[in-house]
Amino acid sequence: MAEIIQRDGTWAFDGTTVRITPGLHRSVPLFRQTYGEIAVPLEAVASVAFEPERRRGRLRMRLREGADPLLQATGGRLPDAADPYRLTVDIDRAGVAEYLAEEIRQALLLDRIPKEATRTYLLPGPPVPVSVRSSDGTVSFDGTQVRIDWSETSDRVKRATGPRVITMGDLVQVAWLPNTSHEDGFLRFVTRETASAELPPEKDPYALDLWGSARRDLLTALVATAVTARLPHPSTRPGPGGPEARDGRRRPAAAVPGPADHHDVLLRRLRELGELHRDGVLTDEEFARTKAVVLRGF
Repeated sequence: MAEIIQRDGTWAFDGTTVRITPGLHRSVPLFRQTYGEIAVPLEAVASVAFEPERRRGRLRMRLREGADPLLQATGGRLPDAADPYRLTVDIDRAGVAEYLAEEIRQALLLDRIPKEATRTYLLPGPPVPVSVRSSDGTVSFDGTQVRIDWSETSDRVKRATGPRVITMGDLVQVAWLPNTSHEDGFLRFVTRETASAELPPEKDPYALDLWGSARRDLLTALVATAVTARLPHPSTRPGPGGPEARDGRRRPAAAVPGPADHHDVLLRRLRELGELHRDGVLTDEEFARTKAVVLRGF
């Protein structure tokens, strides 16, 4: 077995699986510690390399496209420090890191592992149930449905609609963007009903607006990954020319409502807004602004 143990974590390779265990030091991001150990089967690996630097080096593993629901859900947007497929290595352990990388590369050659995209997920993602408390509310997933309970700081429109429950049968995809010092993030659940119109995250009852602690809000990627792992694999989606999501990832064509469905959804949305306005939940200004956003979306 080839193994390297660092403050940042441990990588161990037994010839068939790379086990990545996060370190317990306080410098290790909360996301990696919460995600826990990852067992990467050799057939999911595309490449591995050790990148030496002046004082420290870095082991970096690249997985085959479509192999990991975490990478699919986060779309390369995880901060470098939170990426479980990178390991910071002390320079005096560079030789061990090089040896480990070479062992994995040799196994890839001997087993003739292809570099092409996979047609199914080779990693399971986080176990369920999983629940995360974010700046906009608490999101939970039990394997069959998503539930969102809004916080006291959520927009009044969201709080007025009450807890949101979304079944897997209604879900098309999950869109996730982390919040940074420059912009807010979001966790959006795209359903068949909302595929053609998206409200701003702060107004969308199918989305969490991530604006608080970036360290804590990053944990919403756990839910995004668990849901993504249970949605149809990207290889089942249409090729070029098919419908695309706002973040560039494609949606199944069947998930895009037809003209009649668009009309029904629009009427239902406007009816809900009208009721909130009549009940005094929305001010005249909020009603006019939200109504305009809905109409633009259609």
